[in-house]
Amino acid sequence: MNDGFQKLFQQMLESGQEMARAFNPALEKVDTKAFEKLIPTMSSDMLEMWFGKTFNRDGLDARTRLLVTVAAMTVQGAHAEPQLRMTIRHALEAGATRREIAEVIYQMGMFGGIPAMQKALDVAQSVFAETDKGAEDDKL
Repeated sequence: MNDGFQKLFQQMLESGQEMARAFNPALEKVDTKAFEKLIPTMSSDMLEMWFGKTFNRDGLDARTRLLVTVAAMTVQGAHAEPQLRMTIRHALEAGATRREIAEVIYQMGMFGGIPAMQKALDVAQSVFAETDKGAEDDKL
């Protein structure tokens, strides 16, 4: 597993833990390392399955693959808000423009409905604002 994978996996774990705390504060003390003791290869097997064989296949670049993922999560509506937020951040990092992200979300209004589209646009605007604030903080 390379450093990029390790960093991505760590971000996923932290995001999942944050979400778990929001849903159920008792989950805050869940030890993810215990899973590794139970099934020693689970982490590497899961990483390879999800990212090695899915996100690193030939045919689509990372930017396009992330835009497709934004589209799918938009259609799911509010069920995927934390994941949508993270995917929008990753899409920006992979070179997608704000306009491209907004257009993908807008297009999904036909399939997921106007409420799902509006929710996804709100999430995107929030991520864009966080990105702007982060850029301002970097300048200080």
